[in-house]
Amino acid sequence: MSTKLNASGQAGSLVVLSPIRNSFEDGIAFSDRIRNQLTRWTMKVPNSPMAEVPDTYFCRYFVLDDVYIQSLPGNDLFGTLADFVSIGSDKARIDALPKADHLQSKYLVFYCNYYGDLDRYLRGMWNAIDKDLSAIWKYCYGFDKVTGPGEFAAYMRKCKLDMSLSFVGSNGDPLVEQLKALYLKQQLTEFAMRTQGMPAAELQQEYQSFIRLVQPMNVAQPTWAPGKYKHSNDIGAAA
Repeated sequence: MSTKLNASGQAGSLVVLSPIRNSFEDGIAFSDRIRNQLTRWTMKVPNSPMAEVPDTYFCRYFVLDDVYIQSLPGNDLFGTLADFVSIGSDKARIDALPKADHLQSKYLVFYCNYYGDLDRYLRGMWNAIDKDLSAIWKYCYGFDKVTGPGEFAAYMRKCKLDMSLSFVGSNGDPLVEQLKALYLKQQLTEFAMRTQGMPAAELQQEYQSFIRLVQPMNVAQPTWAPGKYKHSNDIGAAA
């Protein structure tokens, strides 16, 4: 947890809320068009497009339809009195409930943890998957003016929600180092399970072969694939 806006060391947090146009295309609401596109992302093999974006620790997309009030009156004096009065009539409790606020439009919400500078990250995001990004953000207000990485970064900053408390599930190391560490963890676990009870001389030979295979000092390769969420090689990550 960090009190610095949107950051914890070299790791940053980004929350973007982009208002979706209240329109339809072939009878389908723009908000549902976005949902359908995001669903197709999750079906991509081996990974969603976001796996191609450099320095992405974690990300999530969803459509926010509205905000919902689920709480009862607080501990203020009027709310407390209303609770007592409601013993005889529920009308006082209902009248004490706060007025429900509603969003004027639905929102495309994008949340991510990333490494390094925000502007560099957003430009890299556009350069990596601009067609995929345009396929969902084109249904949002103001995105029609985005034609390149600079405009995309400016648009995302305009829709950005600042956070005074930022939780980042990362130690702030470069993504390439964290992917290598994850790969080594998985490989070492398999090695330990495979060599249980092996004679010392044979174990030493196996270990030397293991080190040559995993190349622990080479962060580039072999390594864990970005976005991959399980050890099986035939299934990748979803956005």
